[in-house]
Amino acid sequence: MTVREVIKIGDPVLRERARELSADEISSSEIQGLIDDLIETKRTRQGAGIAANQVGEPVRVAIVEVEKGNPRYPYKPPEPLTVMVNPTIEPLGDETIEINEGCLSVPDLRGSLPRRLAVRVRYLDRAGSEHEEVKRGLTAGTFQHEVDHLDGVLFVDHADPRTFATWEQFDRHQRDEFVRRVERLTEETP
Repeated sequence: MTVREVIKIGDPVLRERARELSADEISSSEIQGLIDDLIETKRTRQGAGIAANQVGEPVRVAIVEVEKGNPRYPYKPPEPLTVMVNPTIEPLGDETIEINEGCLSVPDLRGSLPRRLAVRVRYLDRAGSEHEEVKRGLTAGTFQHEVDHLDGVLFVDHADPRTFATWEQFDRHQRDEFVRRVERLTEETP
């Protein structure tokens, strides 16, 4: 496994729709190695997820995993390692929540944006098996963020620019209120 360089905002690969993978491609050593590298890169960089185009590979592969005590996102509920190939998102209802997000490809910037409260996620795992899961709350936002990457969309495209803050300023002026809202949401979301 290799920790890959994370591509930063401004690189055109982040604005391209990543291509879907065939069953043969999914089982290839190249894609299996990419998946291992994505996991290692996400964990090393302490992200909640990462998409293949964030390491310069324009294929529809993304990882979501939130480990308990993640120093970047201590307020996010834990989410086990999920490897998604060719994922799709279906909103469940019209209700949205405001989430303050950051991104490994947009260093030292956060912003608030609306995300669907509940979504259905369909994907293939690294073995090519089909999965369908419902995600809610902050976790739903994480899955939407990663699938957005695969569609060439960054969180800054949806965020209100008036909410942009560096991590330091977010911690100083916005974090406490955001965490209070998230804790209420987590208590209310089954």
